[in-house]
Amino acid sequence: QVQLVESGGGLVQAGGSLRLSCAASGRTFSAYAMGWFRQAPGKEREFVAAISRSGSSTYYADSVKGRFTISRDNAKNTGNLQMNSLKPEDTAVYYCAAVMTTGLSIYFISHRQYDYWGQGTQVTVSS
Repeated sequence: QVQLVESGGGLVQAGGSLRLSCAASGRTFSAYAMGWFRQAPGKEREFVAAISRSGSSTYYADSVKGRFTISRDNAKNTGNLQMNSLKPEDTAVYYCAAVMTTGLSIYFISHRQYDYWGQGTQVTVSS
């Protein structure tokens, strides 16, 4: 199995940027597709972005498209989420997730499809 640890959250003003990182340990990170989800107080966990094992395929929620960029560095066993033009409605706990897959270009957008989760990192955007 793989262990995931997120970092990079914090408090930022609207219009600002943050870069979240997800450090993976355990099994070979390149065997896993990964995704980012977020959960605001009183709301369900929400899909943000996903990336395939190879990094060749990505997918974004409409709410973050054009502002967020998901990436990964398999050599360093890390995944990243660059968040620009942040809005107060982006405030949430952000989680990275991973699922083992044989498909190099497959990504997953449902939280039910992921087997491994980090502990989450808080992102707060002030207006």
